[in-house]
Amino acid sequence: MHHNDAPNLDPRSDITDLFVFRASGRQTESVFVLNVHPEARARASAFDPRVSYELKVDTNADFEADIAFHVLFSDPDGGHQAANVMRATNDEARGAGPVGRVLIQNAPVSLTAQAIITTEGPYLFFAGLRSDPFFADPIGFQSNLQWTGRDFWAGKSVLAIVLQVPNNLLGSESRIGIWARTMARVRETFTPVNQMGLPGNNVFREGADTNTTPPARQRERFMPQYVAMFQRFGYSQAEAAQLASQWLPDILRYDYAQAARFPNGRQLSDDVLDTVLTIMTKGKTTADLLGPHTDLLSDFPYLGVPTVV
Repeated sequence: MHHNDAPNLDPRSDITDLFVFRASGRQTESVFVLNVHPEARARASAFDPRVSYELKVDTNADFEADIAFHVLFSDPDGGHQAANVMRATNDEARGAGPVGRVLIQNAPVSLTAQAIITTEGPYLFFAGLRSDPFFADPIGFQSNLQWTGRDFWAGKSVLAIVLQVPNNLLGSESRIGIWARTMARVRETFTPVNQMGLPGNNVFREGADTNTTPPARQRERFMPQYVAMFQRFGYSQAEAAQLASQWLPDILRYDYAQAARFPNGRQLSDDVLDTVLTIMTKGKTTADLLGPHTDLLSDFPYLGVPTVV
């Protein structure tokens, strides 16, 4: 379901969703949205200064990062916080923390309903409190798909990182793979906390630790488990293997030369749960009767105004 599926995590490093899509009216630019902290609250919420919030980009389909954008935050101080954004390439892109070249420095974080947007050269950046765009009926999902029509996440907020970049900084080939991860500094060493690529993969993984296993190792570790799961849904061995190869590794595919809509990237309005339901039921159930939130913005930072509590 929604990716706040790790209740033991510090919510500030708990990834809820990852989105990638074309910038509004700008075919040569793309937008990354990384949301954390389910049910965030104004001022009481801030990004964790010990955590590296990372967007990884695979440009050659080897499931390793070739380009990365890392966002790190200062200590919150009296309701204020600032962010630095770095871009790393090659071997540095596979690292963690403050690596690569600084793109944006000391960008203010929006810890109230006001959206503070930072422009630096060709980049747009936002970090702060926003309306949660995810929509689903978890009670109906857990009640044998008897839908209630109630969207649990309507009116809730998250901490969002939104970064708009030129496509030429995402590699010369337009077809790329993207995932997000949070890495926490423990005794000066960054260790994996949470990870996400494909929406809905947390429904399918059934205990497979794709939260912290690097994408390049996921097929080797989890392919038999995924194939068996899809067979339990009623698919043949060949069909199950094909589905497993689509959902492993947990990487969001994106062709920036094409208009985005899941499974090519993911827009804020994409109904990904309907896709999951269709797979789980072999087409018997294709919708949960809910649609996208109506507070989405048509331009940067795209996420709606948060509910300030």
